[in-house]
Amino acid sequence: MPASLSRKTQYLCVSIALAIVIAASCLGVMPNGMIGAFGFLIAVGGLLAYVGDRAPIFKDYLGGAPFLCIFGAAFLVYLQILPEDLSGTVKTFMKQGGFLNFYIASLISGSILGMDRRLLKQAGPRYVFPLVGGVICAMVLTGLVGLLLVYGFKQTLIFVCFPIIGGGMGAGAVPMSEIVSKISGSMDAKTVLSKFVPALAIGNVLAIVIAGLLNKLGQRFPKLTGNGVLMKGFEITEPAEKAYSIDALGVGLFASCIFFISGYLIHHFIPWIHGYALMIILVGVLKVSNVIPEAIENACSGWYQFVVKNFTPALLVGIGIAYTDLHEVFQTISPTFFILVATTVLSIVIASGYIGMKVGFYFIESALTSGLGMADMGGTGDVAVLSAAKRMELMPFMQISSRLGGALILVLVSFFAPLLLT
Repeated sequence: MPASLSRKTQYLCVSIALAIVIAASCLGVMPNGMIGAFGFLIAVGGLLAYVGDRAPIFKDYLGGAPFLCIFGAAFLVYLQILPEDLSGTVKTFMKQGGFLNFYIASLISGSILGMDRRLLKQAGPRYVFPLVGGVICAMVLTGLVGLLLVYGFKQTLIFVCFPIIGGGMGAGAVPMSEIVSKISGSMDAKTVLSKFVPALAIGNVLAIVIAGLLNKLGQRFPKLTGNGVLMKGFEITEPAEKAYSIDALGVGLFASCIFFISGYLIHHFIPWIHGYALMIILVGVLKVSNVIPEAIENACSGWYQFVVKNFTPALLVGIGIAYTDLHEVFQTISPTFFILVATTVLSIVIASGYIGMKVGFYFIESALTSGLGMADMGGTGDVAVLSAAKRMELMPFMQISSRLGGALILVLVSFFAPLLLT
């Protein structure tokens, strides 16, 4: 709401908007398409974000607004409170409508082009060490814990560890299930995927919670964090909001769309690398090469800040409705299974943070990007994790973990699955 309005007027306007949305939803007259979905997501997201950032347990231990936006919305679906037609509208808007892609494209282009060029040059080559080191530690420790809990070393790696660190659902668990199915010869891909989903879902929940706790850790021990800067020796300089005109925001919107399209255009010729990853590489190369006019870089940075400030709660509610299946979580969770999932997530976070410190990164930022970036549920998880940690500017590094790191896991599964399934 505009800052010029009084607090009382803001509350009144929001209350009226919520009443309209609830009435239209209950009476089944909510418009289909973007208008109905956007109106619902923004209204509910604003309410849940307000409560989440102020409720003691949520804001102190569960990541605050992001956690409540995602799982509050997921419970509306689970308890069948949300009308099916409205739920379907939101799911269509998030998936076929591409709202998640739109959001991530804005974040990637704006955060990279607004980044210090020296940081990109120096941090990029070093990033591989905490990413690969964290993966190795997670595999070894989770496998050993599975052995101790009589769950089985092989079973733990294939059905717990690899799905969690595999890059999410579409680019990770789905192709991974095809690989495992072909190698096993005794399970079809659908059966394998059903075994992957619970680990992926519970791991994503833990990743969001741990992200909030990492933010608290950074507040308690400031030396462990760069407050959104990955590498030591750099600072973030926030440009004034007044610097961005309406024209500039339009340029930033258009540029982010073109960069996204370019990533998928290159993907057509290099199909083994995800379009997101190719977009990151393209924008990163353009940034380092200093070929983009400064005015366009500033426009993309301004559009990125606009999107983060205005659309994040709405997107998180959409993630809760369209991508978070609480039925899967509740049906599978058991003490042993939870311990194994927690071991995977915690080990990759701690190892990535520690190794990152050794190559000049901050512990918190390294643990978030190369650790939780591997352990969350791909693009949706990246947004939720960084929102809970209040470090959305780290999105490019998160996407490197989710996409390029996820591709690395698929290669590892192809190599290890024949050994583990025989």
